[in-house]
Amino acid sequence: MSPFFAADLHIHTCLSPCAELEMLPELIVERAQELGLQIIAITDHNSAENCAAVVSAARDSRITVLPGMEVQSREEVHLITLFDTLEQVACWQEQVYANMPPLRNDEALFGEQLLLDAHGDPAGYLDRLLVTSTFFSVEEVVQRVLDLEGLCIPAHVDRPAYSIIANLGFIPPSLDVVGVEISANTGPVEARERFPQLTGYSLVANGDAHRLKEIMRRTTLKMDKATVAELSLALAGEGDRGVWVDGIHTVRRS
Repeated sequence: MSPFFAADLHIHTCLSPCAELEMLPELIVERAQELGLQIIAITDHNSAENCAAVVSAARDSRITVLPGMEVQSREEVHLITLFDTLEQVACWQEQVYANMPPLRNDEALFGEQLLLDAHGDPAGYLDRLLVTSTFFSVEEVVQRVLDLEGLCIPAHVDRPAYSIIANLGFIPPSLDVVGVEISANTGPVEARERFPQLTGYSLVANGDAHRLKEIMRRTTLKMDKATVAELSLALAGEGDRGVWVDGIHTVRRS
C-alpha cells in the first residue's frame, strides 16, 4: 500500500521580490518540520536560483524538496513547474531566462531579490526583473516542462488575477495537465461549485507562501515515493494513489 505525504508545493524564498526576507532556507525547512510536511516545493517567480540552497538546508531532514518555479506566461497566467533534480530545473531556468524581456528590477517598487549560495548564505541581489511575463504561451510552458520530465500545475485557479480561468476564461481542453491548484482561502467543495470546469481536474491546495506563517499543510498525497512522476500518477488517481485537500478526496472525476 502506498504511503501518505503531507505537502506544500508552492513556496517562495527571499528571491521572489514580493516575499519577506525571512523566507530563508533553514527557516523554511524548520517551519515545514513544525507542520509535519514531508514534501515541499520551491517555486520563486520565473527563477530557480535559490532552489539549491533549500535542497541543501533539508539534506539532513526527512523532507523532500522539489526544485521548481512559478512561471508567468505571456497571457499573465501563473503556473507551478516542478522537477526532481537541480539539473532539470537549471535547464528550465535557462529557457525561461532566454524568453523574458531584458528588464531590470526596481527594488524601490517591487522589492529586493536576494540570491543565496548553495549553503544558504547571501550571494548578492538578482537585478533581472522577475515579476513579469515570459514570452511563452500557457501551452508552451506545459509542453516544455513535460519535455524536461517535469510537472506543470496551473496556480491558484480560483483567484481573480494571474490565474488561467480569470485570464483565459477557461482551461483549454487540450492542455496536458491533470491537476490544478486552489488558493489558501478556498476549499475544494467551494472551488468545484464556483468553477464547474474543475470537474475534470484533480485539486491541490498550497500556501503560495511569501511568509513563513503562510506555509500550509492542506494537501495529502498517497503515492509510492516523493517524486514528480509519482505526483503525476497521484493526480491521475493511478492505482491506489490519490490526493486529498482538507481531508476531501480531490482526484478528478471524468
